[in-house]
Amino acid sequence: MSRVTVSLTEIEEKTAQALIAHGADQWIAESVAQAVRKAEEIGNLVCGLYYLESYCTQLETGRVDGVVEPVVTRPRTGAVQVDAKFGFAQPAFARGVPEAVEAARTNGTCSLAVCHSHTCTSMGYFTEQIAEAGLVGIGMTNAPACVSPPGGTQAVLGTNPVAMSVPARSGGVAFQFDQSTSAIAIGKIRIAAADGTGIPFGWAVDKAGNPTDDPNAALEGSLLSAGGYKGYGFGLMAEVFASVVTGSVSSVDAPPLKSPHGPAHDLGQFYFLLDPVVFSGDAFWSRLEALVWAVQGQQNARLPGTRRESRTHVAIDAGLWSRVNELASS
Repeated sequence: MSRVTVSLTEIEEKTAQALIAHGADQWIAESVAQAVRKAEEIGNLVCGLYYLESYCTQLETGRVDGVVEPVVTRPRTGAVQVDAKFGFAQPAFARGVPEAVEAARTNGTCSLAVCHSHTCTSMGYFTEQIAEAGLVGIGMTNAPACVSPPGGTQAVLGTNPVAMSVPARSGGVAFQFDQSTSAIAIGKIRIAAADGTGIPFGWAVDKAGNPTDDPNAALEGSLLSAGGYKGYGFGLMAEVFASVVTGSVSSVDAPPLKSPHGPAHDLGQFYFLLDPVVFSGDAFWSRLEALVWAVQGQQNARLPGTRRESRTHVAIDAGLWSRVNELASS
């Protein structure tokens, strides 16, 4: 596979150009492009340029509104709601999070609901911003059904990721994680199917409910929850917060995300924001630092989301990068 080295700045610029060329307003395109850049920077390829052609196609067909202004409301003192109005999730979050951060600092905690949006791709991208504002951030969303309940054969949940980010005393993020409640993100199975490679047993079952290492059989069947019943429970609660609480689409009713035509995604995302010192004061920081040391003091142990390399350039599949340039110049 031929690869080219590209700067993250160029990835962000080309992504924004492509989105604008296909109908997005500049500020919306730039908001989405920042998320694509971050995904490529940390190696989250499923949430990066992999989605760009789909974004552009769906802008043209109207599956996503690239010019709509999200509507921010305050239903309660500690609750912020953003109606994305079938637009991108990234600009909807950008419009709502400043008010949510202010509310959390005032009240000690705040909930932020983003309703009726396009797929947000990476939850950690958003909870990281909450932590960088000095708050604990917890976020979750749902997706088209692809996970069957333990012992079942019919998918009822999406990959339904949950992300959590914890701030550091000196600023930035102490640690964080962003993971699907399914055994694996479905995008990795799609990539395996496209590459003609197998998948490990334990990721999925075929349509008869039998374990499989064939990605194509997995796509016809359903994924498994991470950790069996434990992951299934987290997936169910992510469904409750992302769909039921926000009034957005359920996983069972959610349409395929990358199809060029069809109804809008209508997905929801739900976030908890917490002022870390509201209950224990500065003891939060000392106890957090003790916890961090208890892990990092072990030679081969690490906290999730740490030890990331600072990069300005990444290697991109040459064919993908060529397509990105075509989208940006069309």
